Amino acid sequence: MIDRPRGPISLEPPEGIGRLRRERLDWARLYFVCDALPHGHEPEPMLRAALSGGVGMVELRDRDQPSSVIDRVARTFRRLADTYSAPFIVNDDPSLAEELNADGVHLGQEDVSPAEARQVLGPEAIIGLSTHSLAQIEDAHEQPVDYISVGPIWETPTKQGRSATGLDLISEAARSCQLPWFAIGGIDTQNLDEVIAAGARRIVVVRAVRDSDDPRGAASALSASLEAAVAADTGQSTAG
Repeated sequence: MIDRPRGPISLEPPEGIGRLRRERLDWARLYFVCDALPHGHEPEPMLRAALSGGVGMVELRDRDQPSSVIDRVARTFRRLADTYSAPFIVNDDPSLAEELNADGVHLGQEDVSPAEARQVLGPEAIIGLSTHSLAQIEDAHEQPVDYISVGPIWETPTKQGRSATGLDLISEAARSCQLPWFAIGGIDTQNLDEVIAAGARRIVVVRAVRDSDDPRGAASALSASLEAAVAADTGQSTAG
């Protein structure tokens, strides 16, 4: 077990909206990353289906659309995230996250550092970080981050060129990570049991919801499996 404090370092305890954001992060099990115009359509029907099905956190990730589209759809993300009490995260760019009134930003290893993002967004924002190795997981505990993603477990077209880490890294994260962490990479209703068995209790999905014929049903099935795993953990702990 890595004996390090959970959450941002060298910060005063968050107050006000920062506390609320982190409470909502603590509750989130199913994290949905969505492009600005899923399948070329306005995002509201997709987001509403996902959130009503059990998604607890949404991220706007789109590098292709012009700023006018991003600005417009961000208002939809913000409104529906508030309606369902879910954090709204923007990918990669802390300045854009601030402009779009997001709750925080999710960073890759090649993006600006969490410390730089924290300077831009302040202590109340949520900052997430992608990790792809045990060393990066360990290093994240020294960074001012609130959560991490771990993976990709399987290769996925949403992260072309990124080698799969496999399930072993998920098991390592389950043993060592003291931050809230989400497994990511090719997860769907068909393989979620393997991910849960490896130790994950939170996941990030894109295609499993976005590309489903029934986004609400897919989100509901994924969420139910995660909640059942958490309930089983609690029952085992109580029984012990």
